[in-house]
Amino acid sequence: MSVVGTLLRPVFEVTPTDVPVLTSADGPTTERLSKVVFTVTECCELSLVTRRDKLAAKLDAYPEELLGFAYEGAGVGLAALDDLLRWKQRTLAFVEGPARDYIFAVYLGAGMGLARLHRNPEPFRRKLDDPVMGWAVLDGYGFHEAFFAYRKHVQERATPRHLSGYGLRAFDHGVGRGLWFATGADPKRVHATIDGFPSYRQGDLWAGIGLGCGYTGGVDEQALETLRALAGRHLPRLAEGVVVAARARHQVGNPGDTVELASRVICGLNSQEAAEIARTALDDLPTDDIEPAYEVWRQRIRSQFPHPSQGDHS
Repeated sequence: MSVVGTLLRPVFEVTPTDVPVLTSADGPTTERLSKVVFTVTECCELSLVTRRDKLAAKLDAYPEELLGFAYEGAGVGLAALDDLLRWKQRTLAFVEGPARDYIFAVYLGAGMGLARLHRNPEPFRRKLDDPVMGWAVLDGYGFHEAFFAYRKHVQERATPRHLSGYGLRAFDHGVGRGLWFATGADPKRVHATIDGFPSYRQGDLWAGIGLGCGYTGGVDEQALETLRALAGRHLPRLAEGVVVAARARHQVGNPGDTVELASRVICGLNSQEAAEIARTALDDLPTDDIEPAYEVWRQRIRSQFPHPSQGDHS
């Protein structure tokens, strides 16, 4: 058991009062979102106090459908330990070993961990030296800020001063994903909230909503149809997020009903077809840094979902 990890545990505790939207109503949506939040929290604590060679086995004991969230939680704790004890690279070792197939989830969690410690995520991302999936760290950072600092980053629409360029766009992917939780996955609230942001940010926010509704879910077919209609000109961005979710699910072999339903309603595809779009879009990505490889990947995905009215960042 790590002494530092034990000391960090109180920093990462999440109680029902921290997430009022998940305790103010009953029903399957609230139950689903709450289960995800507390799985991530529980597995963060596991990663802080469990030996590295034992961690994957403990995570794998979770129900298959929740494994992505379990590994995301582990990413939260490992990044926190890496930030405080910098002579070891626990996160990188984890994704190069037992968490290889869960790299996207682990990096999402890492961003959350850094946000919790009020750290700039960019040095951590660059240290990973992953021009594609490394940007998920910024997504995780944005999720944390939208969900746990809702007033500042959603109502006041503030952005972190230490982020710039594409980092702000990846941050907004996470803000969108956080909105899925913070609005209780209510399509009308999602639309109204995003509509209050500057137009140039809205596409990236909708992409985050797509990842949230595709990977986490929590709503029925009718709600997804409403969400699809409300996305309007940003429908390709919403579909982009669902495709990323399908790829993440299929990569580890547990797609489940959530992403299947979202793929069909939002993308008009089954989840295997959606995942294949994301997989082939990874082929021969440029590495010259003129535009981040991660963004090129996402552009290729959303180009498969043309819409007659293209908005900013669409």
